[in-house]
Amino acid sequence: MTRGTPLVIGIDIGTSGARAVAMDPSFAILASGSAKMADFSADHRDPAVWWTVLQVALGGVLAGIDVSCVRAISIDGTSGTLLPVGASGEPLAAPMMYNDPVSDAAILARIARCAPQDSAAHGATSGLAKVLTFQSLPNVFRILHQADWLAGHFTGLYDVSDENNALKTGYDPVARCWPDWIGETGARMDLLPDVLPAGAPIAGISADAAEAFGLPDDVVIVAGTTDGCASFLATGADQPGDGVSALGTTLTVKMLSERPLFAPEYGLYSHRIGDMWLAGGASNTGGTVLAAHFSSERIAELSRDIDPSTDSGLDYYPLVRDGERFPVNDPQMKPRMSPRPQSDGDFLKAIFEGIAGVERLAYDRLCGLGSPALRSIRSVGGGAQNPVWTTIRSRRIGVPFLPVLSEEAAAGAARLALAGAKEAGVL
Repeated sequence: MTRGTPLVIGIDIGTSGARAVAMDPSFAILASGSAKMADFSADHRDPAVWWTVLQVALGGVLAGIDVSCVRAISIDGTSGTLLPVGASGEPLAAPMMYNDPVSDAAILARIARCAPQDSAAHGATSGLAKVLTFQSLPNVFRILHQADWLAGHFTGLYDVSDENNALKTGYDPVARCWPDWIGETGARMDLLPDVLPAGAPIAGISADAAEAFGLPDDVVIVAGTTDGCASFLATGADQPGDGVSALGTTLTVKMLSERPLFAPEYGLYSHRIGDMWLAGGASNTGGTVLAAHFSSERIAELSRDIDPSTDSGLDYYPLVRDGERFPVNDPQMKPRMSPRPQSDGDFLKAIFEGIAGVERLAYDRLCGLGSPALRSIRSVGGGAQNPVWTTIRSRRIGVPFLPVLSEEAAAGAARLALAGAKEAGVL
C-alpha cells in the first residue's frame, strides 16, 4: 500500500483537558481534536480521566486524517505532576499535581540539605519531594510524571521519562543523569524512570495500542516534554536568542540559549531541548494589574485613543501587591504606579509602558546571566492581541516581533514527534 504525506501527532494534557494535532513535515497542522475533563468527571486528578480525554482528543484527530500516514506520536504533560505505578502501569495512589505541596517538613529538609543550590528539586511542590512521599507504598514499580504514564499506554513501558519533566525531580540535564545526591535524601533511585532527551524515540507502538486506535504497527512513540516547553516550541522559536513573551495573568519570558542558565534566586532553571537550552522567568506584573483597574472592554475602548508612538513620561513598575520575583528578586518591592494621570487612557498607557519596561528588563536579566543577545520576540496570551500594547512593547524593546505559528502546546509536542520520527528513520 502506498502511504501519503507522512504525519505526526502531538498531544497536550493540561489541567482541564487534552488537545491533539496532526502535523506534516512543513509544520502545517492538518487536523485537531480536544476533550474537556469536566465532561467526564469532576476529578481532574483521576489518571483514568487523563487517559479518557486523551483518547477522545486523539480520536478527533484520527477522524480527520489518513491514519496510515501517521509516523510518530509525542505527549506533553503538566510539569511536576507525579504518580506511583505498579509493574503494569496501574496507579497505586492518587497523583500529586504540579501545584500540590508536600507538607512533610523532614522530607523538605532532607532535600534542602542534599540538593545543590541550583537544582530545581527544591521546594514543597518539587517532583523529588513527591517521590519521597510515594516511595513507601507497597508494590511500587516506578514513580512517573504525567506524560510518562500516558506514553506508557502506547508502548507498554512504564519506566521511561524525558529530560524536561525529570528536571524538578532532581535530574541533572548537564551531566544527563540522576545525580548521586538524590540517593542521599533517602530517595529510592530504583523507582526513578530512565530518562531520554525530549524528542528522542522511546519505542515502537505496542500491538494493543496500534489495534485500539487503528494505527500502523510501525508508529514510533517519542519522548515528550512539559506543557511549558511544548508551548514555547509551538510558536516556531528555534534559534538562540529567540524569545517568547506570554502576556497572561502574569508576564513570563523564555529564551533559547546555547548554554544553560541557572539562577535559583530568580526561580530560573534551564530545560534541555536538542542542542539548546530553554531558560525563562515569571514576573508578578502582567494582566493581573490591568484587571485590577479596567475591564477587558474598557481596555479595548481606551486603547483606540492611545498613541503608541509617544511616551507618557511616567515610569511605572506595575504590581498589584508588594513583592517581585523576576527580573527583580525582592519580596518587599512595592508597586510603582504614581502619579496617576486624570485621564484613564493616559493611565492605561503608562501601565502598558511599565509592563513593557519589565519585559525588557527581564530579557536584559537573561542576557546578564549568560544568554545570547535577544534577536526576536514572539508573543502569546491575551495581551498579545492588543495592537497598541504590541507597538509600545516593540518600540521599547527594539527587536523584531515575529508571528506565532501556533499557541497550541500540542503543536510543540508534534514538533518533537517530527524530530523523533527523523531520528528513528520513519520520516
